[in-house]
Amino acid sequence: MPNSFGKLFTVTTWGESHGGAVGVVVDGCPPRLPLNPVEIQAELDRRRPGQSDIVSPRKEADQVEILSGLFEGRTTGTPISMLVRNTDARPGAYDEMREKFRPSHADFTYLAKFGIRDHQGGGRSSARETIGRVAAGAIARKILRLGNRVEVRAWVARIHDIVAPPLRRLPTLAEVEASPVRCPHAATAAAMIERIKAVRAAGDSLGGLIECRVHGVPPGLGEPVFDRLEADLAKAMLSLPATKGFEIGSGFAGTLLKGSEHNDLFVARGGRVRTLTNNSGGVQGGISNGEDLWFRIAFKPTATILRPQATVDVRGRPAVLTGRGRHDPCVLPRAVPMVEAMTGLVLVDHWLRQAAQNRTFKF
Repeated sequence: MPNSFGKLFTVTTWGESHGGAVGVVVDGCPPRLPLNPVEIQAELDRRRPGQSDIVSPRKEADQVEILSGLFEGRTTGTPISMLVRNTDARPGAYDEMREKFRPSHADFTYLAKFGIRDHQGGGRSSARETIGRVAAGAIARKILRLGNRVEVRAWVARIHDIVAPPLRRLPTLAEVEASPVRCPHAATAAAMIERIKAVRAAGDSLGGLIECRVHGVPPGLGEPVFDRLEADLAKAMLSLPATKGFEIGSGFAGTLLKGSEHNDLFVARGGRVRTLTNNSGGVQGGISNGEDLWFRIAFKPTATILRPQATVDVRGRPAVLTGRGRHDPCVLPRAVPMVEAMTGLVLVDHWLRQAAQNRTFKF
């Protein structure tokens, strides 16, 4: 089903940008997991609009309501249903979009596919759908921390042509959250913020790169051939709104190296098999090798911009459209928790698959 993700740990999101609410159903969560709604709310607060002067000014508390699957502070093993109500929708800002297609948005393609579309805020194609992913991802990441001490960390590595220097270690959450742009390098973060403000003042938008590293992943996660770990990560990341590219490890830069330069040589260290380098990004043959997962995601500039653009209307007639409503001039700061959430969902699903495969059966 196109609205569901995962095989053993399955999430199904629902809702539209200007509907009554958005939410998610999580199926396959192990029972007896200690879970406090405050833990989920903390991640939703990182994703919500209105949190700084460089994101959408839409005012939503994004307060989570857990409707099922939790009893006396622990998961029951039954589906967990979570809901967030929309309280600051302004559908009138989208009246012009009823008849006109926004360039590089999903207006035309949704109409082509379904023969009907919700023009208010993009409906289902809005990034507001990701509330359900972030809520579910908070549960997945807690399972990973408790079960395997896995730490997922994403940050903004580039905005437009402003690039943060490479990091030699995994940044802390506090370092990432120190700046509203979520770049852990202070000087670069300041430059990024100024660029975003300048472009927004001109009615335009920016894109960039998010980098993600995952520490503590055990070897053996992932499946040969079709469910390779990097393939599932790529699908997860490219399912996020505004994504246009994914690369893992050396990525496209690896094509400039020779095999003798690119190969990750094995060594024995502390009784474990390790690699001297990590050009593979923590995955070989579609299966994790115990090194840090390391990948990057490209996000395009926000499609809705506040300046006139040529387009056509639903009858195919030439038209001009100026974007209205409240939009992020750059989606990357709020996309960081989305990337971490999708990473957690992929990893916990593969962790459960590996645990099921390696149970001892008597034949």
